[in-house]
Amino acid sequence: MRLAGDDMIVGIKDAAKLIGISVISCCAVFVCTLFLNFYFDILSVKNEITSELSMFYYNAQVSTVKVVCLVSGGCLFITSVVMLIFYIKHYIDTHKKELGILKALGYTNFKIAKNFWVFGISTFIGTAIGFGGAFILMPKFYELQNEDKLLPKISVHFYPTVFVYFVILPTVIFAAIAIFYAWYKLKKPVLNLLKDSLHTTAKIKKHKTDKNSECSFINELKKNTIKSKKTLTFFIIFASFCFSAMTQMSFSMKDLSSEMMGAMMLLIGIALAFTTLLLAITTVINGNTKTIAMMRVFGYSQKECSKAILSGYRPMSYIGFAVGTVYQYVLLRIMVDIVFKDVENVPAYEFDFPVMLISLAAFVVIYEAVMHIYSERIKKISVKEIMLE
Repeated sequence: MRLAGDDMIVGIKDAAKLIGISVISCCAVFVCTLFLNFYFDILSVKNEITSELSMFYYNAQVSTVKVVCLVSGGCLFITSVVMLIFYIKHYIDTHKKELGILKALGYTNFKIAKNFWVFGISTFIGTAIGFGGAFILMPKFYELQNEDKLLPKISVHFYPTVFVYFVILPTVIFAAIAIFYAWYKLKKPVLNLLKDSLHTTAKIKKHKTDKNSECSFINELKKNTIKSKKTLTFFIIFASFCFSAMTQMSFSMKDLSSEMMGAMMLLIGIALAFTTLLLAITTVINGNTKTIAMMRVFGYSQKECSKAILSGYRPMSYIGFAVGTVYQYVLLRIMVDIVFKDVENVPAYEFDFPVMLISLAAFVVIYEAVMHIYSERIKKISVKEIMLE
């Protein structure tokens, strides 16, 4: 953040940290562009359909587009908004003093907040990449959607409205949300922004003195960490949800649709899960550096610090995995039993326990490996540097 003339500028580097929003936006726009563009193109051949079977297939494809765009696109859009709000709040919380000084110098809340439009850049980057990637894959996608030749030949067309809806409009909306939310969060007295709270240190000392049980203190600190980082709890659950739902769905898609759809689901799920999980855990550690430093001063080991800060999220991750398992099963049942109920040769779908167990085993290994890596990062936190801040 810097001053330029009469304006406070939120730097491009600050906006670049919102890579999670870019990844989620990219996945959402990629899927929605692929299916909505296909929807517009099959509308153009509706009058050429003559057989009843082809019309059933056509209606099923239209229903699929609606389900995918509403469920996947809507879910990812809401998650992107939550992540944007979280990052703006985190940015304001970590720059309280600078923002307070600007307000003390006479800058209005809106004059400061309007510079937060740059956070919309992350959305533009993600949506643009997703839109372009969808058009690269589109010819192959069209070919696979009509392998049985039930529909007339469909050609790929470019629709400006799709570009406006999925690239321009989200960028404008997210920039507006960033400005409005920043303005709302800045409606605080200058003194509240300038003061630096040291409650964490006091809590640690009090608990260490009053409670003679390290286990009791660590468990309580674990609960307080989760309560104070509720948004991060959502991201942990969402990351686990994506991994569970997308990996299990990808195996089913090989039978219900095509190998390309299965691979696409798998890649999207892994990208969303890793990006969200890594950003959430990084933020947890960065937001608790003072707590970790003071715990080390009072003689707590790295394992105890890790348990207090990170292990509380483990149950949340397994809840997310369970929710993702149920979600993918219900969604596929809807697709098979409702959307494609009148289409012949659609294979029956039953819950796949072996796939679920494989997915769970992979999730446990990956999640615990990530937690171990971040636990090792606690060793590198310099007590001296934290105390000098």
